[in-house]
Amino acid sequence: MTGLTAVYQIVALLTQAFVMLIIIQFVIGLLFAFNVIAPSNQFLAQVYESINRLLDPILRPIRNIMPQTGAIDFSPLVLILLLQIVLIVLDNLRRVV
Repeated sequence: MTGLTAVYQIVALLTQAFVMLIIIQFVIGLLFAFNVIAPSNQFLAQVYESINRLLDPILRPIRNIMPQTGAIDFSPLVLILLLQIVLIVLDNLRRVV
């Protein structure tokens, strides 16, 4: 029982970290897109590029499965939903066992 609780807590922590990274990536992307912050800002450009490099291997398979929607990328939303589903399933398993 404690092992499954530990797995649940680890997955929950990783889910929270990924959600925060996705939100940060989204906000920085909007700031660049609407010229609130110049893309020449090296610090934010490096942060944005680092987050993209971290999330791209996870988001790429989702992008390959999903249909093209033009300029809007729904793969981060799908990733968040999938992670939440995994959390719900693990939580229910943890409570049953």
